[in-house]
Amino acid sequence: MSSVEYVPGHGLLSGRTAVITAAAGAGIGGATARRFLEEGARIVIGDAHARRLKETEAALAGEFGADAVAALPCDVTDEAQVQALFAHAEQLHGRLDVVVNNAGLGGTATLVDMTDEQWSKVLDVTLNGTFRCTRAALRAMRRTGRGGVVVNNASVVGWRAQAGQAHYAAAKAGVMALTRCAAIEAAEFGVRVNAVAPSLAMHPHLVKVTSAELLEELTAREAFGRHAEPWEVANVIVFLASGYASYMTGETVSVSSQRA
Repeated sequence: MSSVEYVPGHGLLSGRTAVITAAAGAGIGGATARRFLEEGARIVIGDAHARRLKETEAALAGEFGADAVAALPCDVTDEAQVQALFAHAEQLHGRLDVVVNNAGLGGTATLVDMTDEQWSKVLDVTLNGTFRCTRAALRAMRRTGRGGVVVNNASVVGWRAQAGQAHYAAAKAGVMALTRCAAIEAAEFGVRVNAVAPSLAMHPHLVKVTSAELLEELTAREAFGRHAEPWEVANVIVFLASGYASYMTGETVSVSSQRA
C-alpha cells in the first residue's frame, strides 16, 4: 500500500462564501470544511449534532480565525432549519457562492426485513435533505444574480448494487438525478450543479455502523488496496467548486478506485 500525501491549499476559493451541511465530524463534511478554509473560503457549517457542531466551529475558528467560520445547527429534514442556515450565511457575508450538500444517512437492512420507517428516514435525510438545500441554494443564487456552485455528495452505490443498501442506493441514485435536472434549470442564471460519488472513505462513524467484515470486503474491491481518506473526496469537491470546473455541470464524478 502506497502512502498518500496531503495536498496544501492553493487559494482556489479565495473570497468565496460556502455553506456545508453535515460538517461537524471526521467524515467528508468535516474534511471539506477544512479544505475550503485552506483554499481561502469563508464557511458557514451546519449539522444536526449541535454539541459536535459547536466544538468543530471552535476548533476551526481557533485555527483559521473567527471571521472565517460560522455555524448553525441544521437538521436537513426540517425546512425551517434549512432556511435559517442559508439566511445566516447571507446575513453574515452578504453573498452565497458555494453550497456543499453532504448530509446523508445510511444503514443496512434487506428489503424483506426493511420497515417503512427505515426506508423513509434514509430517503428523507439523504435525498429530500439534498433537495431542500439545493432549492434554498438556487433561490438565493438566482436572487443575487452572481452565479454560484452546488456540489452534492452522492455515492457509487447509486450506480452499483449492494445487498442491504436498497434505501441508501435509491436515495443516492436520486441525488444523481436531482443533480442533473437542477443543473439544466440553474444554468439559466449561471449556477453549476455537480456531484461526487465516493466509494469507501473511512471515518470513525462509518466504523461504528458497519461491520469489520463488510469494510474488509469493500476495501478489497479498491484497486489501490486501501480506502480513501475523507480529504481526498474533499479535494474533488474543491475542484468542482473552483474555477477549474467552470464548464462542468450536471456531472457526477466518481471518487473511487473500485474494480467492480
